[in-house]
Amino acid sequence: MAPLPTESATRILPVIEISGSPRERGRQYGEAVRPQLHAALGYYEEAFGRSAGLTWDQVTARAARWLEPVNAYAPHLVEEMRGIADGAGTGLLDVLALNARGEVIYDKSFAGIAAEGAGETPADEEPAEGCTSFAAYGPASGDGHVYAGQNWDWRAGVADTVVMIRIVQPPRPTLIMQVEAGQIGRQGANSAGIAFNANGLGGRFDDRIGLPQTVVRRTVLDQDNIADALDVLCRTRAHIASNALLTCREGFAIDLETTPAGHGWMYPTDGLLVHGNHYQAGIPAPLAAAGYRPMSSDSLVRVPRAEQGLAALRHSTGPEESRELIRRAMSDHLGHPESLCTHPDPRRPAVEHWTTLVSSLADLTTGDYHVTAGTPCDRAYQHLPWNLYDGPHGGPEPTGTQP
Repeated sequence: MAPLPTESATRILPVIEISGSPRERGRQYGEAVRPQLHAALGYYEEAFGRSAGLTWDQVTARAARWLEPVNAYAPHLVEEMRGIADGAGTGLLDVLALNARGEVIYDKSFAGIAAEGAGETPADEEPAEGCTSFAAYGPASGDGHVYAGQNWDWRAGVADTVVMIRIVQPPRPTLIMQVEAGQIGRQGANSAGIAFNANGLGGRFDDRIGLPQTVVRRTVLDQDNIADALDVLCRTRAHIASNALLTCREGFAIDLETTPAGHGWMYPTDGLLVHGNHYQAGIPAPLAAAGYRPMSSDSLVRVPRAEQGLAALRHSTGPEESRELIRRAMSDHLGHPESLCTHPDPRRPAVEHWTTLVSSLADLTTGDYHVTAGTPCDRAYQHLPWNLYDGPHGGPEPTGTQP
């Protein structure tokens, strides 16, 4: 399944590297993504206006609710956001709104927000951010490497705002992440050999304020061992439900379905773990009592299809073959357009189109990081210019990792 010879197939994601103090890192980041960040603001202004009748000033006023909790939990990340705003020539609350866009949508205090792109979903419920994540190692990996990745499915309108960023921040691990311009965290991996992949889960809980997902995810990737990364997920209270799949280069993975009402967890089967956008470890009691139904019904198709496709990885003879087998598995089109490889649905208005923004693959054994700038079915992986282990907490492969 070679990439098609089209202009879209040759597109690559921008790569940005930042370092220094939190404020300086942010300033470098903001300057580098100024056009993309302003494009993101324009898209979300239109999207919130269409779905909820809100002006952007009203959106930022609502996002301001998270400024104090984030500053209390991670003041250095607020400083980084201030730097982003300085570098991009915009306001702190604009950047905060980009980092708390999901929380604004799901907040029960703002239940009048309509469901953008929700089809027949009730007006106060929006489909969770669509993604299919995986971890593969041990018996599931024929070449003995530890792999982690996902298809990140979200609004097609922000495709040109997605960037790859490397954050050098000693003494914390060096990070590589795929983010929307201006976001301080999403999914990626670090120089300690930990990968973090996330999936929206949906569902409304109580209205007590919790941390935005971008802050939680960044804090997870700021940890230099798997126990501390898990502790972040178990000890923090996020505002909305989200799935977290953690993989480490020693050959271990665990999935946590994190919600404000409690967590569920899963382990791989024979070295393979796949998670989508429905509750797979167990339905939280508040949602079960309310008659839970999966908000992303296509997730019920995507998960088993990914498992079936990734089963071929067991017979791989080397990393190059493994990458192609993974790309092929993540290119599945059963249920198109809302398939494992997601494409815009022409039956919906353009502002409501969803697509696979990035298909990512981290080889935690070698430190190589690969991404597609869009749907994996019609383009090859872009090999990033950085290795995960080129930086603090890097170094040789840990004892016990498979050969």
